[in-house]
Amino acid sequence: MKKPLIIGIAGGSSSGKTSVAKIIYDHFNNDASVTIVREDDYYKFQTIPFEERKKTNYDHPFAFDFDLMYKHIDDLVAGKPIEKPIYDYTIHNRSDKTETVNPADVIIIEGLFVLEEKATRDRLDIKVFVDTPSDVRLTRRLIRDIKERGRDLDNIIDQYLTTVRVMHEEFIEPSKKYANVIIPEGRSNDVGIDLLITKIHSIIG
Repeated sequence: MKKPLIIGIAGGSSSGKTSVAKIIYDHFNNDASVTIVREDDYYKFQTIPFEERKKTNYDHPFAFDFDLMYKHIDDLVAGKPIEKPIYDYTIHNRSDKTETVNPADVIIIEGLFVLEEKATRDRLDIKVFVDTPSDVRLTRRLIRDIKERGRDLDNIIDQYLTTVRVMHEEFIEPSKKYANVIIPEGRSNDVGIDLLITKIHSIIG
């Protein structure tokens, strides 16, 4: 069995990581099997009350179950299907449901710490950083969290100022140095994404 191509896509909160991953998925899905593993789904399960979960620092590496994520990535590489957890943002916790993910020719891993964690980097063939200005990311986050995740404005601003911005400067921004490809502005950067797609084509034939 041929080893799958593993692509890591990192960047700040609301930088456009998911959008770039989906563009790649849509482009190659007719030519090769492609799957996306979202780092967010590996947030640790919490047993504390909802009001306490709202105070958790979700932008620190300690919030993630990386051991399970690595096991799942290695299983996919070995040709084994996985039962991936599903994170529910509305309850700040894992859902009680899982998703079956089958092995694929191309595995895309996207999330905040994809380039920050060495154990993740060591599994990647292509390392991508989506680099989007902080004001744009904050605006997108406000719209997304209110419309899609049922958050209130005060909670979003408080979380951004106390954890998101601080953790971005400490962990996410420095991880950009590990990238093979930096895509400013995310999905709106057609040239950057086209160059990335061309590189992927050259590898998978």
